Amino acid sequence: MKRIMLMVLRNLLFAPYWFIKVCWYGSHLERYSEEQRFALLKKVTIHANKGGRVKIEPHGLENLPEKNGFILYPNHQGMYDVLSFLECCPRPFSVVMKKELVKVPFLKQIFRVMEAIPMDRDDLKQSMRVILQVAQEVKEGRNYLIFAEGTRSRDGNHLLPFKGGSFKSAVRAQCPIVPVAIMNSYLPFDTNSIKKVTVPVYFLPPLYYDDYKNLKTTEIAEVVREKIEKAIDKAGYN
Repeated sequence: MKRIMLMVLRNLLFAPYWFIKVCWYGSHLERYSEEQRFALLKKVTIHANKGGRVKIEPHGLENLPEKNGFILYPNHQGMYDVLSFLECCPRPFSVVMKKELVKVPFLKQIFRVMEAIPMDRDDLKQSMRVILQVAQEVKEGRNYLIFAEGTRSRDGNHLLPFKGGSFKSAVRAQCPIVPVAIMNSYLPFDTNSIKKVTVPVYFLPPLYYDDYKNLKTTEIAEVVREKIEKAIDKAGYN
């Protein structure tokens, strides 16, 4: 990918050092707090984005719950999505990811530092274990990011259906659900261009447990999807 090469080339003096440091942190998780690890990833991401001519434009950060223990539910446009959150989200979070990403160079090192959890969508038992693990960790105060579409939309700023199963962890944890609308995040890595890109990220008002406790997970999925779609339309990206 041209943009990744640009990110590396424009940070050539520091890239090897950062890569080694990320690998070190990932191999010695017990030595560093989640806040320390997140700060490292944020620093690396900010420099990579600047070198890659990507500008992150956050909106609605005041909508993040005051206490940790929430789940971010953004739309999913491309491989770049998580990097947009690493730069603009002020609070540490982890990710539920597809098991295939465990083998992608650099991404796998980042996910290791984040203690991200791989999910095998073809293995129902493993998927249930992930749901239960995420719910328990969120109850204990960790934040997570889950892509409810399950895969990249591959259709610009248009959304795929949101999967009800993606919200089972939130229901079990009875935690705040934060819808997030991201726009143009498919451009950095999913196109063969190095033109300047602005990626708006809209953190929308959260749904608290009392707001969704009487809804089925499929209904929660539709509510969250609708809020994100309206935000994208309002911003003029649809």
